Amino acid sequence: MTMAPATRQPCPPGACICERERLHAVPDADLRILRLTRDEEKRLLERLENVDSLDDLRRLQQRIFDQLGLRVEVTPGSSTVRSMRGIAIHLDALPGLCRKTRQAIPAAIRRGLEKNPQVAYRLLDAHDLLGG
Repeated sequence: MTMAPATRQPCPPGACICERERLHAVPDADLRILRLTRDEEKRLLERLENVDSLDDLRRLQQRIFDQLGLRVEVTPGSSTVRSMRGIAIHLDALPGLCRKTRQAIPAAIRRGLEKNPQVAYRLLDAHDLLGG
């Protein structure tokens, strides 16, 4: 007998904008995002906070997309980058992605960049903002 993978518990009605019901209404919807349980989310956030290189961050972005179907873009902001707030972190709108998770992922990436500013410098350099 095959066990179904664990799925995230639904948010209380009216407390979230995850539109989880939309996923179940479409027969061929991508349900990978529902595999992000609260325990898995904690592990993901911890991993994002402990990123140690730009390549590591890029690998994590790719794994998030491969495993959850969620595209995370991390780029320098359109104006001058003076702090980690100037780094633009964008998550694609994805039905089933909890509001709290939608806020926690960018916050964890920013904390990781603050802990290891060399990653932020490599990100800026990759976009030729440091004139290298």
